[in-house]
Amino acid sequence: MTVEREAMEFDVVIVGAGPAGLATAIQLKQLADKNQQDIEICVVEKAAEIGAHIVSGAVFEPTALNELIPDWQTLDAPIHTAVKHDEISLLKSAEKATRIPNWAVPKTMHNTGNYIVSLGNLVKWLGEYAENLGINVFPGFAGAEILYDADGAVYGIATGDMGIDIEGQQKASFEPGIELHAKYTVFAEGCRGHLGKQLIAHFQLDADKDPQHYGIGVKEVWEIPAEQHQPGLVIHTAGWPLSESNSAGGGFLYHFGDNLVSIGLITDLSYRNPHVSPFEEMQRYKTHPIIRKHLDQGKRIGYGARAITKGGIQSQPKMYFPGGLLIGDDAGTLNFAKIKGSHTAMKSGMIAAEVLFTAISNGRSHDALSEYETAYQASWAYQELHKQRNFGPAQHKWGNLLGSAYAFIDINLFAGKLPWTLRDKQPDYSTLDTADSAPTINYPKPDGTLTFDRLSSVYLASLHHDENQPVHLQLKDAQKPITYNLAKFDEPAQRYCPAGVYEIVANEAGEKMLQINAQNCVHCKTCDIKDPAQNINWVTPEGGSGPNYSNM
Repeated sequence: MTVEREAMEFDVVIVGAGPAGLATAIQLKQLADKNQQDIEICVVEKAAEIGAHIVSGAVFEPTALNELIPDWQTLDAPIHTAVKHDEISLLKSAEKATRIPNWAVPKTMHNTGNYIVSLGNLVKWLGEYAENLGINVFPGFAGAEILYDADGAVYGIATGDMGIDIEGQQKASFEPGIELHAKYTVFAEGCRGHLGKQLIAHFQLDADKDPQHYGIGVKEVWEIPAEQHQPGLVIHTAGWPLSESNSAGGGFLYHFGDNLVSIGLITDLSYRNPHVSPFEEMQRYKTHPIIRKHLDQGKRIGYGARAITKGGIQSQPKMYFPGGLLIGDDAGTLNFAKIKGSHTAMKSGMIAAEVLFTAISNGRSHDALSEYETAYQASWAYQELHKQRNFGPAQHKWGNLLGSAYAFIDINLFAGKLPWTLRDKQPDYSTLDTADSAPTINYPKPDGTLTFDRLSSVYLASLHHDENQPVHLQLKDAQKPITYNLAKFDEPAQRYCPAGVYEIVANEAGEKMLQINAQNCVHCKTCDIKDPAQNINWVTPEGGSGPNYSNM
């Protein structure tokens, strides 16, 4: 049945109210106001509130914010804890660690001048700043469909229908989605964006590029006794526990705010052992003595997980197409060598705003903004990524220790100017060994004080999904999880999902099947990335669904 949709017209529609999307909107409005032009901007965000889906460490580099809002310090931006002390350690085992001297650390990991923040709170502040400028910011509306004109150019998006039941039928509360038409549409959905991946495929934006590479970050926020709190302390680690399965990645622990500690573990999704569970590895990580001492007598108050895009410029798709732009982590602008992406994402959006303003001022619409590529590659954001382009591939080729040694030589000694670029052409979903050839891993049971199970963790994410809505984790082939994934890899979705969404159960006939607990989903996108059969398609659920993170 055809559903009549209301249509709204704007000059620019931005999908995603994260750092990149909001920076685009703010910079574009500033340019319009400065030049006394009326440019209508709309930002849509799938979370119920701006910032509610944001998960990041986060050590924040203010470079882009200084350019965008120079007086942010006088405007009560939630950026208060300056980094005072950096530590990097190699965890050799469950008990032993070696501190890495500062001189041996790649320069990119030094954090002088940076701040420890809740990125979710900062994004919420940016959203309020944008609204105060007169920008239309609409949380609770998921970008569900790309709209193409007769010539194949993007001319906007449609938000998702509301009030559809699990069988796909309209409920009494049904409300059709809204078409948002624009001269240009900017996609800033973050890592593995639902619409971004469609655009990349449709316009072949990744032609001649390396496959994109990813990690999954599992994070907790703890409240600790005041006498243990060390505001401004930044700790990064490599090695254990991931080293036991020859997996790559690293941990972090940051002291910030009022007696708060952020702690997390990033597991590179190129891992080979299908028995690895990034969630369980994070729980083990907290038991190491140099980490545990920071959490003793504390209380866990927050939990979240999110995939990160870490392939670098080798994996960055073309960022323009007829009618729009792909920016931020939708396009892979994160600097993995710094373990930071907010500043580069924001800068990619600010450059987008400048290009959009000029094009609209010249009466253009729905064409390919090829000048964006030139402007982006001339920026400090691209130059920064180019300098550190070999960090990620070196980690994949030689592991954390030797990869970091290479990075020291490449970045510290040669400033990223060595005349080659390392490549990694194996996609993360294809790296798994078969279950029978890989060592099994017996993870310890949680103690409920320092370590926890998935369900109690997901509770802290304040999830909301109406169970009577279409399942947003779609299987292309319902049999593949059993006939291929279970048979070869003991269905790794049971372990790589940090929220307990996927379970192998028996049906009434005693046959094994994959059960999908979609209401547990924290929107991390790991399943869409790591499924070895590439059989899971993450699509956006109803607007307003998902986590409602606090201080994340």
